[in-house]
Amino acid sequence: MKDETKEIRVHFPETLHGGNYANNMTITHTREEFILDFLMIAPPAGAVTSRVITSPGHLKRMIEALLENLKTYENAHGPIQPAQEPRTMH
Repeated sequence: MKDETKEIRVHFPETLHGGNYANNMTITHTREEFILDFLMIAPPAGAVTSRVITSPGHLKRMIEALLENLKTYENAHGPIQPAQEPRTMH
């Protein structure tokens, strides 16, 4: 069987070109989907900057891609130290 790769054209809305900054994330799930909320925490407040909803199978592929890219990055630039959790003000 011949491997046929098809080009998929993806529209990238101009409003997303700058991206959304996030320094925290929460994850919830149901049986059918994972919900990833990306947040910008700047005490004393925080706000959700993006929400991504995906299937368990796609999330697994995303995690594998992230791990592969993290390994490539660290091989080129050295180990990354985990960031500290944002502090909350009382």
